[in-house]
Amino acid sequence: MLKELQLSLSVILLLSCGFLYRLTTKSSCHFSCLPPYKSQQKPEGLLGKGRSIVFIETSERMEPPPLVSCAVESAAKIYPEQPVAFFMKGLSNSMQPPPNSTYPAFSLLSAIDNVFLFPLNMKKLFEDTPLFSWYTQINTSAERNWLHVSSDASRLAIIWKYGGIYMDTDVISIRPIPEENFLAAQSSQYSSNGVFGFLPRHSFLWECMENFVEHYNSDIWGNQGPNLMTRMLRVWCKLEDFQEVSDLKCLNLSFLHPQRFYPISYPEWRRYYEVWDTDPSFNDSYALHLWNYMNQEGRAVVRGSNTLVENLYRQHCPRTYRHLIQGPEGLVTGKLGPGPAGWQLCPRPRESPGFPRLGKHPSPRDGEDSGNLLGQSETVERAGGGDWTRLRKGANDSGTSAHSPSFGDPQVSRTAWENYARNSAREGRGGDPGSPSDRCHGLQEVKH
Repeated sequence: MLKELQLSLSVILLLSCGFLYRLTTKSSCHFSCLPPYKSQQKPEGLLGKGRSIVFIETSERMEPPPLVSCAVESAAKIYPEQPVAFFMKGLSNSMQPPPNSTYPAFSLLSAIDNVFLFPLNMKKLFEDTPLFSWYTQINTSAERNWLHVSSDASRLAIIWKYGGIYMDTDVISIRPIPEENFLAAQSSQYSSNGVFGFLPRHSFLWECMENFVEHYNSDIWGNQGPNLMTRMLRVWCKLEDFQEVSDLKCLNLSFLHPQRFYPISYPEWRRYYEVWDTDPSFNDSYALHLWNYMNQEGRAVVRGSNTLVENLYRQHCPRTYRHLIQGPEGLVTGKLGPGPAGWQLCPRPRESPGFPRLGKHPSPRDGEDSGNLLGQSETVERAGGGDWTRLRKGANDSGTSAHSPSFGDPQVSRTAWENYARNSAREGRGGDPGSPSDRCHGLQEVKH
């Protein structure tokens, strides 16, 4: 009897030790230890079918801000059967953060079944592409805008090698993109590079990489990004203005209407952080670009503010909203940029009746005219290229338009963006968080 009791106690003790060990291990890695099947995955095996969604982080930052987390989570939610790959330069080959570290957003994304985190090794990535010789010869420490330029190059190489859809980390997915080979128009006859998709080894991207090297100039903001895409688009096809909310198609390439990803244009980016009478449906959009670069004021999502962006988080990235978004009693989530130390809820949010249509905005080019960077005017049309055919197709079957207006995004430089933000503040167009015109847009400056 005594032996049986001792045996039972030994079994219980062993089980308790095993449970405590598992609990301790789980706690020590803060849920960020990748499952074995994820840690063994390689990009070549996972992404080769051309169905992946790709995000890139070219800084050494290991903890994604809430907006990045929302972008990745929303893509995983919209494309549950497709791998969502997040390439991070700060990630080592172990695909895990340093031991005993706390990265809530990293952990959150690691726990999503179809999200895969990969180290971004640019030298290896650029092998067997036109970008390799450029990368091995360049002095990265002397380059202006290196984080952006290296991101522009990396996205071209990844999508050319593996295929799929690239998205900036401030793009919230709201419905699937039905196209395989596409560019996203930021305005009429001007392409962005914040969202695009191609099948593997598409010749358009190869030619983009060749043009990237041939006309490399990091001093011109956007020269390796949206200007590059627009240059090459003009080589492939005649560019026409959009008619209504219809996409254009040339050869096997679609050029998607600005409403698909940019229903709120960059001068109006603050509208995402305002309270609307009725949230827009964005029926003609596949995803929403939140223009995070413009957010020098450090505006962020606040739980309970009822702003448009809070409602987007709640609907399209619920895990991020639940675990990373704070209420008005403290500082908002993430680091604040220049400006006020924090934000709190307005006592009475300002009503936002319709979204007024704007007239023309200043469009300084600052030497960034994408049309003359090819060095040969006759290449606006390529021999054998096709004319655009119109595709009358909505983002869903309803055929109705979103409540948000169709703004034209001018082609602008980084300097122009910064100037516009400063001028908006001086002229009372909502640029100064404390100005009367922006005093109660769901958030309010906290004076210290």
